[in-house]
Amino acid sequence: MTNAISLLPTAPDLQTAPLFAPTPRAGKRVLEFFTGQIRNDHTRRAYLTAMRRFSGWCDGHGIRQLADVQPIHVAAFVKELGQEVSPPTVKQNLAALRMLFDWLVTGHVIDTNPAHSVRGPRHVVKKGKTPVLSAEETRALLDSIDANSVVGLRDRALIGLMVYTFARVGAAVGMKVEDCYTQGRRLWVRLHEKGGKRHEMPTHHNLEQSIEDYIQAAGIADQRKSPLFRTTNRRTGKLTDNPMVQTDVYRMIRRRAKQAGIKTEIGCHTFRATGITVYLKNGGKLEVAQQMAAHESSRTTGLYDRRADEVSLDEVARIAI
Repeated sequence: MTNAISLLPTAPDLQTAPLFAPTPRAGKRVLEFFTGQIRNDHTRRAYLTAMRRFSGWCDGHGIRQLADVQPIHVAAFVKELGQEVSPPTVKQNLAALRMLFDWLVTGHVIDTNPAHSVRGPRHVVKKGKTPVLSAEETRALLDSIDANSVVGLRDRALIGLMVYTFARVGAAVGMKVEDCYTQGRRLWVRLHEKGGKRHEMPTHHNLEQSIEDYIQAAGIADQRKSPLFRTTNRRTGKLTDNPMVQTDVYRMIRRRAKQAGIKTEIGCHTFRATGITVYLKNGGKLEVAQQMAAHESSRTTGLYDRRADEVSLDEVARIAI
């Protein structure tokens, strides 16, 4: 099972990126960067990939020492990378190199940051790419899940949580049983979002019923410190004591969507975008959606708003040929 420890860099990581470990001191500084400066597991994985990519590029161009890396080399790497991956990925790789080189400068491993002056590709995003479902499709999906089994109740509660609270999948699978609690005669949930944010909000009555049904069927109400959403034992079909991870949730969602006859290639993030879109469509305010989604900026929340897609479809229908 993937966990935070398995994502920490080791000696083999530096062996595949020799540029960043020319000396034991430099290698130690790089390890400190990934273990002490990068807290998010997904960010750590992405930055490790960026380090390996650039190291491999430099090795292929005869650049063996950190001191030999110049801005022109970083710029050439960025240009070539742009022919293989999307602009957001290029910008992420460049950001990783800037941070890593800054760390090496402050550690007196190198004198200057060669990535500091390099500009990334221009990329303006006004609408997100995450596929969304309509309210009717989402309701049909939830209703199609068999509620006569604890696994079905788990899946219905998990999907419902992401829809009704706009929760990220990482925050959902990281929940403990104690993160569901009663306040003011209403069930509340506590989500541990990115950046160490603790986000609490009341649940929709549909979600409240789904979570309570699942916890009761799973018999975990008294296991307050244990994972809320658990994996399944393939042999017995019963829940284990291990928490689900993002890949588990993705496979479950794809399976449930297929069973419900949904052809849209949805993923874990679909329900966050769907919940926000439906909320705004029904008269919700963008600034409140921002608060519910735990976004720093309303611009980020706006990327999840797909109401304009429906307007476009209505206009296309006017082409009555």
